[in-house]
Amino acid sequence: MEPETVLILGATGNIGVSAVKAALSSNRHVLAIVRNKDSADKLIHHIGSGSSEGITFVEADVLADDERGIKGVVERVSAGEVPGFQHVYSCVGGEYTTDSLLDISTERLRYNMNAMFEAAFFAYRATIPYLLAQPSPTTWTLCTGSQGDIATHPLPAMTQGALFSFALAAARETEGTNVRFNEVYLGMRVEVDEEAVKHGVVRASEFAGVYERVLEGDVKSSRVLVESLEDLENLRAVKRF
Repeated sequence: MEPETVLILGATGNIGVSAVKAALSSNRHVLAIVRNKDSADKLIHHIGSGSSEGITFVEADVLADDERGIKGVVERVSAGEVPGFQHVYSCVGGEYTTDSLLDISTERLRYNMNAMFEAAFFAYRATIPYLLAQPSPTTWTLCTGSQGDIATHPLPAMTQGALFSFALAAARETEGTNVRFNEVYLGMRVEVDEEAVKHGVVRASEFAGVYERVLEGDVKSSRVLVESLEDLENLRAVKRF
């Protein structure tokens, strides 16, 4: 039997590197969406060149709602040009800044809403029909953050708030289907391993275990809470409805 494949948006970021590690550790392949070859090289650097087997890189603009984006990737999958997938993980990031509401320009607001909220929504809309057509169970996982509740960083807080509503709506709409939609609610700082050691925060390889358990388990339509070191070891999921 061929290994399953995880399509990952935001694969070169801190959370994306974690998702890639999780997929590979669970003997799955990765379809990594990257901007260009430099981004692909960055990911290989973070996971180690010896671990890159099993990763297919696809260049696309995750911020685009047309053939340049995930919609085009799915079309290439359907045409047999790119490997198929059974799982999607979305963790596209934006600015993590403490700028006050009055200091956020309209341009920056719109960019961050596009980068963090619209990118996830565009990907969902493009991939869900493909996953629903699969003969076996599939998953769609969205990583959100606690800034949506605490708002010490107003700009990312507003985008996270929008993602909360999207996650709940998606969980409701896929509840009776073969897609296990879940939201991973992150209340801790995660960085790629070498940076995490410098800053004393959670390593991407540690956080990877959470997604491994989501992939291997049966949790569905839930918010997976990651707010303590214990949550990195034991899956804490709360059904949304």
